[in-house]
Amino acid sequence: MSREDRQRSIVAAATEQFARGGYAGTTTDEVARAAGVSQPYVVRMFGGKAKLFAAVFTAAFERIVAVFEERLDRLEIDPDSPEFWESLGGAYRELVTDRAQLLVLMHGFAAGAEPGIGELARSGMAHIYAMIVDRTGCSPDQARDFLAHGMLINVLLAIEAPAHAGGDDALTELTRCTIDMPGE
Repeated sequence: MSREDRQRSIVAAATEQFARGGYAGTTTDEVARAAGVSQPYVVRMFGGKAKLFAAVFTAAFERIVAVFEERLDRLEIDPDSPEFWESLGGAYRELVTDRAQLLVLMHGFAAGAEPGIGELARSGMAHIYAMIVDRTGCSPDQARDFLAHGMLINVLLAIEAPAHAGGDDALTELTRCTIDMPGE
């Protein structure tokens, strides 16, 4: 296996491990075992846990950017159309059905006080905001509302609201008006 393939394999294993344990609760040893390599190999390749998490978190942001770019390339841009925002949001909802992707993002935001992670989180969020404004011509308020809606989707999915909404009318309503719930 080439170095690049091994690196991708380790990032994939690390994504699953960090999704489960977060930044603080995951060790490079756990990542190494999941990737089928030695812990010193992981450290040599990435320079430590912080840089490994940075690679995983960066990959998550890159996926978001790629999904939005692809959808924006296909859409007729109309920032005043609810259907436009629904289509762009639909692309995001499809992406975060990958639970590991979703949880890595949430863990990264939660670890924002860590110097390197906070910088990546701020930079990633600013990049997505700027891309939305630049590519759509929308107002700052529209971009903010779109990103805020996405963050609410993240929280509802992270707490597994769609699976548990039926027992609480308020949670059901919030989940239904935020996320397309199958069968609703």
